[in-house]
Amino acid sequence: MVAQCLWYNAAVVQPRIVPRAEHPISRRDIDPDALKVLYRLRQFDHIGYLVGGSVRDLLLGRRPKDFDIGTSAHPYQVKKLFRNCWIIGRRFRLAHVKFGQKVIEVATFRRQVEPGEEVVQDGVPAPDPTTPQGEQLIHHDNTFGTPEEDAFRRDFTINALFYDIATFSIIDYVGGLDDVRAGIVRAIGDPEARFREDPVRMLRAVALAARLDFAIDPPVLDAIRLLRHEIAKASLPRLLEEYYKILRAGAA
Repeated sequence: MVAQCLWYNAAVVQPRIVPRAEHPISRRDIDPDALKVLYRLRQFDHIGYLVGGSVRDLLLGRRPKDFDIGTSAHPYQVKKLFRNCWIIGRRFRLAHVKFGQKVIEVATFRRQVEPGEEVVQDGVPAPDPTTPQGEQLIHHDNTFGTPEEDAFRRDFTINALFYDIATFSIIDYVGGLDDVRAGIVRAIGDPEARFREDPVRMLRAVALAARLDFAIDPPVLDAIRLLRHEIAKASLPRLLEEYYKILRAGAA
């Protein structure tokens, strides 16, 4: 399984490209304001993909709550393209493009940071985290990367699919399309390592399975049983954010 073995070395993986004739996603199903953002990014020679849960939900015939976008453009490059754009975030900057009360979130492709590597965001080094010795929690876990690297730093295979507006194709680096079709919540990489990095992912796995009526991959379930106490290490804001997403998505 690619997702279990090669998540840390995305550059060696060739993606599965699924052409429009072989998947059910139509532009008619995508929020028109999200399409505006995607087309404008492409117009200025930036890569722009519909990413994550929105692609998963469209494949399942569900209406996504949000239409998030991943791009090669850096946050302030996005801001230059949209007068209705605000930059948010301290740990990692995001671009929010606003259409009335609606927000289209645009995130630069990210990658996992190697231990000891200096993190640079928008050309500015981020401060080093202060964590207890041996603790594996992510505190500044990512910096700008490629689409491949972005896919492999995500939590579950079903959340790592991209929709390319330029070709109307689905791009799959981690076997997520097969897992969507099979109804499985599977981690990218070693579940124990991923849950130690971010314990909130355990909560997300259970919520996804309940909401989508999916099965949880046995290694993921084993890791949750083993590491359930780690949830106490998650920050309160992160937990509240995840609870809000669960309640907003329904089937809570």
